[in-house]
Amino acid sequence: MQELIPINIVIGDRSYRVKIHPADEEVVRKTLKTINDKIIEFKTQFAGKDMQDYIAMVVLWYATQSLSSNDPSAPASATEEALKKMEEQLDKIS
Repeated sequence: MQELIPINIVIGDRSYRVKIHPADEEVVRKTLKTINDKIIEFKTQFAGKDMQDYIAMVVLWYATQSLSSNDPSAPASATEEALKKMEEQLDKIS
């Protein structure tokens, strides 16, 4: 059985130390890159009050992507619709 290795990860502007299997390191790092790239993308496209808003948007986007890929009958624009609704809610707060 493989030992867990500690790695430092950064999501948004926070750093975390987690332990993972060495075989999972590449997937974890690619996932982190995707998450952080989406945070940057959402920061430029949508108004938000703080990093938590952008992380919430990314979580919703990521979960929607996962569900869409498992269900081919789901509309391709589901992510876009969800983000528009979220943007409207954030605009009401601002």
